[in-house]
Amino acid sequence: MTDLRSAVNDYLTVRRQLGFQLREPERLLDDYLSFCEHAGEQHLTTELAVRWARSVKAHPNRWQRRLGVIRGFARYLTTIDPETEIPSEDLLRAALPRVAPYLYSQTEITALMSAARELSPPVRAATFETIIGLLAVSGLRAGEALGLDRADVDLHDGALHVRAGKGKQREVPLHDTTTRALVDYGRLRDRSVTELQSPAFFVSPSGSRLSKGAFNGTFAKLIRRIGLEGRGQRARPRAHDLRHSFAVRTLIDWYRDGEDVDRQMPLLSTFLGHVDPASTYWYLQAAPELLALISERLEGLLEELS
Repeated sequence: MTDLRSAVNDYLTVRRQLGFQLREPERLLDDYLSFCEHAGEQHLTTELAVRWARSVKAHPNRWQRRLGVIRGFARYLTTIDPETEIPSEDLLRAALPRVAPYLYSQTEITALMSAARELSPPVRAATFETIIGLLAVSGLRAGEALGLDRADVDLHDGALHVRAGKGKQREVPLHDTTTRALVDYGRLRDRSVTELQSPAFFVSPSGSRLSKGAFNGTFAKLIRRIGLEGRGQRARPRAHDLRHSFAVRTLIDWYRDGEDVDRQMPLLSTFLGHVDPASTYWYLQAAPELLALISERLEGLLEELS
C-alpha cells in the first residue's frame, strides 16, 4: 500500500530541487489527501480527484487548475503505485475570460512616480518610485522585480538577470537612463539602510526584502491618490498592468515604424519571459489604438494587392 502523504512529500521535494516553489500546490495536495482520508480511499482515482476539484464554489477554470495539480502528482505517483489513475486532460475543461488590462498613459506613470516620492521615509519613497519606473520600462512582473538580488543587477553593463517569477530565467537589457536610476537608488539605499538583512536589491526601510503584499498595498494607495481607482474593468489598475502597458506600447511603436511585427514577436516573448508565444499574441487585441494601426496596415496591403 502506498503512503500518499509520504509520496506527496517526496514529490514536492523532487520538484523543489528543480527550482519550483510550490506553495499553492502543497496546500492543495494536503487538502486533497484529507479528502481522500475522509473518503477512505488509499489510491489516487480519477473519480475522487474530480469530486475533490469540484468541491469548492468557484469558476470552472479554478476546478480545472485544481485538477491539474492532482494530475501532475498522479504522473509521479504511477512510478510507485501502478493502481494510480491519471485524470484525463479533457476533464473539467474551462476557459477563463481574460479581463482587458488597464493601459497606463505616460502621464499616469509619471503621476504614480511623483506620488511615490511623497512617501516616507526617503528610502521607502525611492524604493517605490524606482520599482514603478522599472516595471514601466522593462515589462517585468512585480514579483520578478521584488525577487531581484543585488547580484542580479548588473549596473556596469546595464542588465538584469531575472530568476524569480513564473517565466524562464532570462537576461533583460536596460536603457542607460534606467541603469542610472538603479545606480542612484542603490546609493541612497546603502546610505539610508545601515543593516541590510537581505541580498535583495529593493528593500524595506528595515533592510529586509520588500514583500509583494507590502508593495501591492502601497501601490493601491498610490492609485487612489492620483485618482485612478474605478477605472477599467477592475476596481483599480494593478501594478501588473504596467507590464501590459509596456507590451502594447512596444507593439504600437513597431507598427508605427513599419516593422515586421510577426518577425519581432518572438523577441518580445523572450523579453517578457513568456513560455507560450500565444500569451504575447494576446496583446494584439488589448488596445483600440493598436487595433486601429493593424487595420490601417491591412488596408494598405489590400490596396497594394488590388
